[in-house]
Amino acid sequence: MNSYPKGKLLPRRVFFHRLARSTLVGFVLVLFSLSIGMLGYHFVARLSWIDSFVDSAMILSGMGPLSPLPTPAAKLFAGCYAIYCGFALLTTAGVILGPVIHRSMHRYHLECDRD
Repeated sequence: MNSYPKGKLLPRRVFFHRLARSTLVGFVLVLFSLSIGMLGYHFVARLSWIDSFVDSAMILSGMGPLSPLPTPAAKLFAGCYAIYCGFALLTTAGVILGPVIHRSMHRYHLECDRD
């Protein structure tokens, strides 16, 4: 998988490359989730694009919707989207923070092996 010596941390340059890559994947997940919400709010709830963006961003960030939802279908979409956003938030945080947590656990493990 990699050619680094066993029992040592990856060089900082490689770690920052992994961190940048995972951050990019996290941002792609956020943009994908935001676009799902915008499409749903625009076509199901009949909101304008800017209102769709604001409601999607608010739910994705955990704040809640701003616009009243006129139909049962729109309310059903908003509820399902809110549940999805909870999972998307946890997944994105895991993807972005994964390299940092992995490195810190690896460092701790190396320190324990020295003792």
